[in-house]
Amino acid sequence: MRDEYLKNLFFAGKAEEFYHYLGAHLLRDGQNNIISTIFRLYAPHAKKVSLLCELNNFTGNQYPLSKDEIGIWEISFDRNLEWMMYKFQITTSDNQVLEKTDPYGFYAEARPGTASKVYDIDGYKWNDYQYLSARTPAYQKPLNIYEMHLGSWIRKSQDQFYSFNELVPSLIDYLELNNFTHVEFLPIYEHPLDMSWGYQGGTYYSVTSRYGTPKDLMYLIDQLHQRGIGVIIDFVLGHIVKDASYLYNFDGTHLYEYEDAKRRENIGWGTANLDFSKGITKTYMLSAFHFYLNYFHVDGFRIDAVSNLLYYLGDKSQGRCEEAISFIQDISRSLFAKDPSVIFSAEDSTDFSHVTGDANLGAVGFNYKWNMGFMNDTLKYFELDPIYRKFHHHNLTFGMMYAYSEQFILPFSHDEVVHLKHSLIGKMPGTYEEKFQQLKLLMTYFYTFPGKKLLFMGAEFGQFSEWNYEKALDWSCLDFASHQGYAHFFKSLTYLYKTQSSLWKWDFDPRGFSWVEADNAQKSIYAYLRFSDDDEPLFIILNMTNQHYANYRFGLPIAGDWEMMLDGTKEEFFGYSRPNIKYYSTKKGSYDNQDNYLEIDVYPWACYILKLTKHAF
Repeated sequence: MRDEYLKNLFFAGKAEEFYHYLGAHLLRDGQNNIISTIFRLYAPHAKKVSLLCELNNFTGNQYPLSKDEIGIWEISFDRNLEWMMYKFQITTSDNQVLEKTDPYGFYAEARPGTASKVYDIDGYKWNDYQYLSARTPAYQKPLNIYEMHLGSWIRKSQDQFYSFNELVPSLIDYLELNNFTHVEFLPIYEHPLDMSWGYQGGTYYSVTSRYGTPKDLMYLIDQLHQRGIGVIIDFVLGHIVKDASYLYNFDGTHLYEYEDAKRRENIGWGTANLDFSKGITKTYMLSAFHFYLNYFHVDGFRIDAVSNLLYYLGDKSQGRCEEAISFIQDISRSLFAKDPSVIFSAEDSTDFSHVTGDANLGAVGFNYKWNMGFMNDTLKYFELDPIYRKFHHHNLTFGMMYAYSEQFILPFSHDEVVHLKHSLIGKMPGTYEEKFQQLKLLMTYFYTFPGKKLLFMGAEFGQFSEWNYEKALDWSCLDFASHQGYAHFFKSLTYLYKTQSSLWKWDFDPRGFSWVEADNAQKSIYAYLRFSDDDEPLFIILNMTNQHYANYRFGLPIAGDWEMMLDGTKEEFFGYSRPNIKYYSTKKGSYDNQDNYLEIDVYPWACYILKLTKHAF
């Protein structure tokens, strides 16, 4: 009866944990001893299915599976086959013979091999209960995400990666040192090609063997949680790799993807789009989300290429993809019912409305959306020679026109530092020294603008070279005073971000931000205030040129004493020598439609963060 219920949910696209049924499973007796192994596969159009494995040297028809009335094939062995490699040999209705990896397999052999491995996914002893029980939504909390590719953060050699568990001590200490609240891993499920970075996935339930076993990943996440650091995984929901071993054309038919080639074939990426009008496709992905929540305790998911889900082939002119939108809403309801604190983030470049919001009220259902407009406008501005910035002043002010239209994450991701786009510091114009001054300006603007934060690895110490997935980050940069000074500034900035609620509590509330100087295009100066209801306001001043403006006046709505919390021009931050003034007091007098003004020297490339320490009454 239970099996029938599960199968009904499977076809309806509602089975949240169907990975317990399909795939390879180790069965136990009452003393918890493994006594048998069972394999199940859904291939309704197959004429015949056999198990190819190490027991038969991956040849012959020695182990045929039997088929039930709905197309699920099964075979069992009265023995423990943990770690055995296997594939399914599928004979199609037109007598093609396919060799397929288990779609629901929990582990796989190392690339370039594509065989699944029987794996005992159960039994890891977690120690993150305190973290999980205290986990709450991050809407009014700091959210500072370190996006990283596990294979190129550090590396043993050209051909050898560090495993998940080997990364534990160095990675966690590093994240803490730089004040990151979360780490986001580029896709960690199995994928055939390193150069896809995981975005052309093979089997979604198999943690990639590049970095060890699934329990190695559990250990890494467990240790991160015990130190208070959340984990987000990158997830490609809409399209799959077309390699012959995986889901594509699974049983000789387009079982999971669109039948219509015009909607199926994603020419630009060389992938196939999944059809979310099919219940089995929805169950496959819905169960995968719950798999990572249940077995890996992840804190959330970043969904790649959401435009490709909102519109057919990501093309607005082809119309809304209603089946995918409806399915995202289903996922949203399911995830938030399970854990209201989950992060469900959309990488979306469209102007589709209500991408974030309650799916029950008609929104798509994400709780965060990447602010691609902010990213594009900001980087275009900073790439300009400073003498031309006055003609593009609105690039940095326009973002406030839509800053509260969605719940935004501000992303400077891996996509911005590859394919000849240059690293973030490499985008900055000017001399070697000026590049560092402007990167500090960029980071100050980034960490003080409304919205949660995501930064790709390497930017925190100013790596000059573009990211290369085949090698480790250029850690040798930190041998130089320039990078040391910048890295020190970055840690100081992110510490302020993490500890000052005015920088994050009202990220999604217009009360949290107010311009002080938005229109001085001629001097390329920006100034604004950030607020919260439980801390004093912060005053941010940015000078986007190498000009010095002595005794510059800013009209302020608040009178009092202001403390310089962070000054990016200081020598310790690879700045330059100048007077070090800690406190500034407002003066009475009408200026710029305010009753008070603050007078301050705005030095070249100034990035100041001041905090109100005493009100004047």
